[in-house]
Amino acid sequence: MTRYFAIIPARYASSRLPGKPLRLLAGRPMLEHTWRAATASAAQQVIIATDDKRIREVAEGFGACVVMTSADHASGSDRIAEVARQRGWMQDEIIVNVQCDEPMLPPQLIDQVASTLSSAGDIATLATPFSAATDINDPNAVKVVMDERGRALYFSRAAIPYDRESPGSGNAALRHLGLYAYRAASLHRLCALPVATLERLERLEQLRALSAGMVIDIAIAACGPGPGVDTEEDLAHADKIMREQQ
Repeated sequence: MTRYFAIIPARYASSRLPGKPLRLLAGRPMLEHTWRAATASAAQQVIIATDDKRIREVAEGFGACVVMTSADHASGSDRIAEVARQRGWMQDEIIVNVQCDEPMLPPQLIDQVASTLSSAGDIATLATPFSAATDINDPNAVKVVMDERGRALYFSRAAIPYDRESPGSGNAALRHLGLYAYRAASLHRLCALPVATLERLERLEQLRALSAGMVIDIAIAACGPGPGVDTEEDLAHADKIMREQQ
């Protein structure tokens, strides 16, 4: 089994769902559900990285290891990179970024993305076939196309690639899952790069890595990721599912 650390970046502010990490799902904070999923993986250690004392207090209350980070970070990647520096991790250590708004994330996917990182890769991530053709045109469903070696060619919110025989079908694209594994050296390099033009246009940080020539390994997710939570409607849906499973 690949040795790796899992870090859950958590910030209190959210434009669509304020206080998102601490919102309750089936009686527990969403962050706790995500942390429990991560601790069920093979990670060497699971750390919650935050700049908010409210999150720290709640997370330590359910037994999590918490690292306080700067409030100035623009992204979760920057927050995770600070943890790596604080801990003095070696440059070849593998770090998995687990999004805090994935409370039903299967632990095996966390293990899978860590093991997907190849010796030549800088970053690894997962993708899955689209479950419905209509999702291809949803800008919130990020598409990825890859080469024959399983390396990312491009990520987009648009329906890619363009099929001349059936425009808009995007049938060669996969749906990207926001779960990443990095070597510490690659993470630090990514965070030191300026925002790329493509990244600014699409609002997708992974395009910064591709624009700089970094290699992103892609694997097909071994199972479904479970519903993420971005809105009040998502929260209600996830709460219903979790209560039915109790």
